[in-house]
Amino acid sequence: MEREIDRRIGAASAVMQSLYRTVVVKKELSRKAKLSIYRSIYVPTLTYGHELWVTTERTRSRIQAVEMSFLRRVAGRSLRDRVRSSVTREELGVEPLLLHVERGQLRWLGHLYRMPPGRLPGEVFRACPTGRRPREDPGHAGGTMSLDWERPRDPPRRAGGGALSFRCSANEAVKVSEETFTKLINVMRERQAEVEQLIRKQQENEETRIQELQHSRRRTSES
Repeated sequence: MEREIDRRIGAASAVMQSLYRTVVVKKELSRKAKLSIYRSIYVPTLTYGHELWVTTERTRSRIQAVEMSFLRRVAGRSLRDRVRSSVTREELGVEPLLLHVERGQLRWLGHLYRMPPGRLPGEVFRACPTGRRPREDPGHAGGTMSLDWERPRDPPRRAGGGALSFRCSANEAVKVSEETFTKLINVMRERQAEVEQLIRKQQENEETRIQELQHSRRRTSES
C-alpha cells in the first residue's frame, strides 16, 4: 500500500512540476484560480484511490508535506518564512488534506455497508473467511494468491486442495458485517485523533522553530 501512496505522491509532484511556472508562481493568476486548479487537478491526482489506503505516520507526514509544498507557493511563502501550516491553510480557506482522505474512507465504508446483496464488493465485505492458506500458495512468495470463495447466499461447498474458502449464512454475514463496521468506525476515529495529534505536534514544532529563529535574531542584533 505504501508503494501505491508513493506512486500517487510522485504523480502529484509531476503535476506540481508541470504547473509550477505557468500556474503556481505566476503572479498574473489570482489565488482563487490557483486554488481552483489545486482542487480540480492536484488533489484528485494525489488522492486517487484514497478510500482503500492504509496510512501510517510516515505516509501521513509525506502526504501533508506534498500538500503544503503546493499551498505555500500559492500563498507566496517558503519554509524559510517559518509560518505554520495551519496559518497558511486558514488564510487560503483550505481544510487539511488528511481529513479529506479520512472522510472519503468513511464514505466508502458506509457505501459498502449499505450495498445491496448481489454486488461483489459487498459480498466480499460480508464474507466469513475460513480455513488457511496452503504452504505452496504463491502468495507467500510475493506472487498472486488465488482465493476460492463462496457467496453468503450460496450453500456451503468443500474447498479442495486446502484452498481458502468463504462460507457463512446470510444472518452470520450480517452479524459479521455489523461487527466489522463498528470496529472500522473505531479505527477511523482513532486515525482521525492521530491526524489531529500529528497536526498539533507539527504546529508545536513550527512554533518552537519560530521562537528559536526570533531568539537568534535578537542575539544577532544585540551583538
